[in-house]
Amino acid sequence: MLNLHYKIIFVLLFVSQLILAEDDNLSKKPVISGHITDKSNGEELIGATIFIKELNKGAISNLYGFYSLSLEPGNYTIAFSYLGYKTQEKTIVLKNNITINIELEIKGETLEEVLIVGKRKNENITKTEMSSVKMQMQTIKKIPAFVGEIDVIKAIQLLPGVQSTSEGSSGFSVRGGSPDQNLIILDEATVYNASHTLGFFSVFNNDAIKDVKLYKGDIPASYGGRLSSLLDVRMKNGNSKKTAGTGGIGSISSRFTIEGPIEKNKTSYIVSGRRTYMDIFLPFAKDKDLRDIKLYFYDLNLKINKRINENNRLFLSGYFGRDVFKSKFFGMGFGNQTITLRWNHLFSKQLFSNLTLIRSKYNYNFDSPTGEANPLVWQSSLCDYCIKMDYTYYLNPDNTVKFGFISTFHTFKPGSTKNNNSFFSLVLPDNYALQHGIYVTNNQNINRHITLKYGLRFSAFQNIGKGTIYNFDNEYNAIDSTVYKKGDIFNTYSGFEPRIGFNFMLNEHSSIKGSYSRTIQYIHLAQNSTSGTPLDLWFPSSPNVKPQYADQVAIGYFRNFRQNTIETSVEVYYKKINDIIDFKEHAAILGNRKLEGELRFGTAKSYGAEFLIKIPQGKLNGWISYTYSHTERDIPEINNGKVYLAPYDKPHDIAIVLNYQLSNRVSLSANWIYATGAPVTFPTGGMEIFDVYAPVFSDRNSYRMPDYHRLDFSLTLNSKVKPNKAWEGEWVLSIYNVYARKNAWAINFVTDKENPNHRYAEMTYLFSIVPAITYNFRF
Repeated sequence: MLNLHYKIIFVLLFVSQLILAEDDNLSKKPVISGHITDKSNGEELIGATIFIKELNKGAISNLYGFYSLSLEPGNYTIAFSYLGYKTQEKTIVLKNNITINIELEIKGETLEEVLIVGKRKNENITKTEMSSVKMQMQTIKKIPAFVGEIDVIKAIQLLPGVQSTSEGSSGFSVRGGSPDQNLIILDEATVYNASHTLGFFSVFNNDAIKDVKLYKGDIPASYGGRLSSLLDVRMKNGNSKKTAGTGGIGSISSRFTIEGPIEKNKTSYIVSGRRTYMDIFLPFAKDKDLRDIKLYFYDLNLKINKRINENNRLFLSGYFGRDVFKSKFFGMGFGNQTITLRWNHLFSKQLFSNLTLIRSKYNYNFDSPTGEANPLVWQSSLCDYCIKMDYTYYLNPDNTVKFGFISTFHTFKPGSTKNNNSFFSLVLPDNYALQHGIYVTNNQNINRHITLKYGLRFSAFQNIGKGTIYNFDNEYNAIDSTVYKKGDIFNTYSGFEPRIGFNFMLNEHSSIKGSYSRTIQYIHLAQNSTSGTPLDLWFPSSPNVKPQYADQVAIGYFRNFRQNTIETSVEVYYKKINDIIDFKEHAAILGNRKLEGELRFGTAKSYGAEFLIKIPQGKLNGWISYTYSHTERDIPEINNGKVYLAPYDKPHDIAIVLNYQLSNRVSLSANWIYATGAPVTFPTGGMEIFDVYAPVFSDRNSYRMPDYHRLDFSLTLNSKVKPNKAWEGEWVLSIYNVYARKNAWAINFVTDKENPNHRYAEMTYLFSIVPAITYNFRF
């Protein structure tokens, strides 16, 4: 087998050959390039369309609003468009390189607001991408929200192939995968725990977010490290034209955002904050035990961007959030911190680059009451330092090559306990690792019917010292350990991750798409439940834990009706995972030095079909999705070697999301959700041994929770439209779980007090009907 260095050289050579393969005369062709922004605030528009009418070809702007087209000299008419904005046309005589920066103006017709994606009318047919969805903030804002708190992740849980892991949770499963198989990034920084308040809310403040895109399988080769999905969240850059503000006052939280220019059209900022205030009212509670409880979360988004000149731009962004809970019994806190510094540079009109430096940290603490003589404090954290370099080379309208690399240093601090008594302490050994990736992709138009997207990623993972590795026998008993010195690289995993996709245009209204991808995951999450808790533990691959890798294939048929006003699609997929990780029965996770001995390994497979009908605009808009899926695992040491259902196997999932614009001031929204109950293991009997009752359990996940369904509703009343009005407001009334369905959150088996030999099932549910009212404003 080739060693790691030879593999990296091979990929670099592949990149070089792709770039140099184009005729030298290509570089002599004149180039049209520039940035596309929102005229009102200067925000770059991601995915705007640039269309050359004479050639019937075009391009789209990248994540920073940049585009580039190399063309033969001549006369051209270029249309610049973005759904929800007025199209601009430019007629040019192309002889030399031209820079055309475009500011698009928002359309005035509010009744034609876009529901899901900003794109040209049939881009869902023409684009090569499949298994991906881009959501606008206005869409997310309209979906009925739990206690009025708008939530990005709750919105994506309504998409086909995406399911909530439990009632009220911000954890999600994509095509049967576990939550740790989803890569969640905010301005390129990994967010390891995207939840607040035990998962009832996500860390994403809607007022600070510009763009959200979910890849459910066809993950770009520029990203790796997860098996199921990529959730790419981008913050706003800040208004470069004028100072503006938005905010909201809700039932349990308030938020405020201010943005504006530091130097008009060159440097801008945005500051966005949010906090709950349940703790403010607890001192007035009738129950005295509740008066001393502290319960709240906050988050803060910050960003500054600087346009140095036409070829150089800087972006500095950060997120800081934390949850706090304290009572007389125990205390807990957890939170995320991310800092991202990016430098956009144009080497030429055709070569765009982005250098990114990232720091991402997640930590939590758990402690006993401070009033005790020897209070215990448990602390754990995970911190990444990352450098990433991405290039986009615009060869011509038919070929766009992307390549780059990423290198990350991981620091895992699994946990430590200490108290005032120096005789008692527990410190789990820290783990350190390096993770690398290098990639190249090309998006190629073969002809008017066929478009290909192909690429290759090579990734590697290295465990480095200082570290302690336990050695286990065939029965997973620790027999000894090996200690490695600081800086020693004592274990390496690596592999190629090919990606390929195609789009075959049947006509202007329909197409067939397909994709194949291999993905590798090197870090994993230890969980005691499907709902997820802040105490879940991330751990790396090691000599005892192989990385998981998945092969996924998908094919879909896409068809639009009535002049692209109705979009439909059906996708089928099959995913095979090797070296899948699960835990033995009654595994000990928290505080376990020998956690790897609790793990068991095997294979898993998922398959399914996703159906979508979508009306993207108009007075009545929305979508209906239905997913059929199946996910199972085969691990020899679990369930007596028999195949069992994965925890996130839910065969049937339906979501209906509808918005109706009653007038310019009033809109109604509703969504209805149905899902098969999640697999669960129940006791089927019991026995008494020396007067101690011992339950006898069923096969793993052989029962199901009750089916889940819920109806939500919201009404939005906007303020009267007046010319040159500086302040605009709206009232939002939302009702979560309109018909008060008692959806099971947990089922426990308890002893009957009147008959100790009898036990019965007791259901716990979280919410009945939950009304909320929110006032939103902007100026």
